[in-house]
Amino acid sequence: MSLKIEHLTKIYDDGTVALDDVSLEVPDGQFLGIIGLSGSGKSTLMRCINRLIEPTSGRIWLDDVEVTAADSNELRKIRLHIGMIFQQFNLLMQRTALDNVCFPLKIAGTDKKTARKKAKELLELVGLPDKANSYPSQLSGGQRQRVAIARALATDPKVLLCDEATSALDPSTTREVLALLKDINKRLNVTIVVITHEMKVVEEICNRVAIIDSHLIAEIGTVEEIFARPKSQAARRLFYPEGKQLALHGDRCCRIVFDGNSASEPVIADMVLRFRTTVNILFADTKNIDGKAFGQIVIQLPQEEGVADRMIEYLKAKGLAVEEVEGFV
Repeated sequence: MSLKIEHLTKIYDDGTVALDDVSLEVPDGQFLGIIGLSGSGKSTLMRCINRLIEPTSGRIWLDDVEVTAADSNELRKIRLHIGMIFQQFNLLMQRTALDNVCFPLKIAGTDKKTARKKAKELLELVGLPDKANSYPSQLSGGQRQRVAIARALATDPKVLLCDEATSALDPSTTREVLALLKDINKRLNVTIVVITHEMKVVEEICNRVAIIDSHLIAEIGTVEEIFARPKSQAARRLFYPEGKQLALHGDRCCRIVFDGNSASEPVIADMVLRFRTTVNILFADTKNIDGKAFGQIVIQLPQEEGVADRMIEYLKAKGLAVEEVEGFV
């Protein structure tokens, strides 16, 4: 199921602008990450999609159904196609894992036998077949989130909304939950939208990413495009430690971009050996995404003009995007 948002605005009663003319599209089966700093409006955007928060203006579509035009009865039916996963799990503490997964099926009118059968299948899907009779207090944080994912899938949603779904988890458990979401996206062809403030979440699982800043979309594109060549200041802030810009020193500096097309080889080390001249690495941030190298390295080139020029040509011949930079990047 595709998701389309047109000119969405949310202004609260006290005059606070939470969203300002936001538009984006998520094709059927895609995995979109929406990333931004705290207070940027990303959680408000998530809750507007299924109208947990009513937008001030704008339109939201699921395929050819306009969510923003639906009355209460129609909205109840639409929400059966939208699953939601929260940061704090939101499980019913007095019910077992199985009963938590059965809960949305009960509300939808599914008979008890069918609901329990499906709930068991979903617990199997998320890797918790042996925890059906456990209560949330008996489960780890990662297990609770898996139950929450199973519950979100109970009504066969076509769209899954994840609001900071891994923020309360440790790094190891985060990787496991992200791998599960990626598997669900591929296996069930569910359109997934992830709200996060962590780049690692976007890098590991998303096809595309939207950068939200000051309540509007600053930039949107594939993960590879945004990571390799961030165009907006908001995107650049996310790629530098603590949001700080990098001051460059020296006569000539260049930014080397790894966009997944170049071979994974030690090009900087090879270049130094080839030209028998050292370079100063001022900044490096490269990551492995689906087995390919993405990111950037900023180096200070040698003062000898001829050597610096030949080094740039060497890097370009290796299939890398190279640009000279000065001042700040």
